[in-house]
Amino acid sequence: MLKATYYQNNEGQGGKYDLPEWLFDGVINEDVLHQVIRVYLLNQRQGNAAAKSRGQVAGGSSKPWRQKGTGRARQGTIRAVQWAGGGVAFPPIPHSWRQRIPRKVKALARRSAFNTRAQGEGVIVVDTIEFEFPKTKQLKTLFSTINAEGKVLVLTDGPKENVYLSARNLPNTEVRPFGQESAYDILWSSVVVIEKDALDGAEPSGAELDAMKSLKRGESKVKIREREVAEEEDKDSNKKISKPEISSEESAPEGRDVEPEGDFDVANIKLPKVSEMSDFLSQFNSAKEVQDLQGRDNRKTAQAHYNDRLLELLGEVDSNGDHENE
Repeated sequence: MLKATYYQNNEGQGGKYDLPEWLFDGVINEDVLHQVIRVYLLNQRQGNAAAKSRGQVAGGSSKPWRQKGTGRARQGTIRAVQWAGGGVAFPPIPHSWRQRIPRKVKALARRSAFNTRAQGEGVIVVDTIEFEFPKTKQLKTLFSTINAEGKVLVLTDGPKENVYLSARNLPNTEVRPFGQESAYDILWSSVVVIEKDALDGAEPSGAELDAMKSLKRGESKVKIREREVAEEEDKDSNKKISKPEISSEESAPEGRDVEPEGDFDVANIKLPKVSEMSDFLSQFNSAKEVQDLQGRDNRKTAQAHYNDRLLELLGEVDSNGDHENE
């Protein structure tokens, strides 16, 4: 759990404050941060730059001189791009730079930005910030008390006009109501000052809940089944999948030495062609052995056969009742 420095109004520094885990989970997604910051900066552009091409410049309807016989280079119009006062070859055209980004990605970037500042000890929690009237000197005194230096982002518990007006004359200070800050605002600042009441009363929004659910998706069926089997084994550690014993009379897989009492040696097994993988893997009745072979085999076309065999073996666990709760 990430912690922040906590300052009380009248007693100074009050130790450490446990930051809420739904917002400060310690995960930093740099790709999402780059995407969101880039879109934010693009949306700040006005897109009103313009210049005239040679077809938009007035004049130059006739040739400045005849085509041949003058000794000079041929010219078609004095409004060509190589003439002074002519048009621009590839002029900028007014257009919108605006892009949109999914709300779940915004929520993930905001959480990553908070984690970046929290891990760098750049988050400070204070009891409350209340001013009877706007006064920049009071805010500067508060910053010196809590050791907030550099660019400071103040997140208040709801809109507070006096705090906003007090920070208006400070060049490196921004004031936002908690929840309305963007990932760019957080990364722009070197110190984030948050009111304690804002953190205590905050709850994850719908976009943040959806973003947390999306992080749990994308697992393959094999990974999901392996995780479920591991959880069942933890609950019932006394019951384990027994390794089938191979007698000397039974035929061993190709390239595999019969070792009834020794450990399973992956390096000594010769892997067949991809077309023969199904029959080859059917001789192994232990999911761990198949996983060891899969880790050794770097052929992408053979991975599907390993996954199919693992699903068969892991599915047999429930049918045999080895891990069923009695």
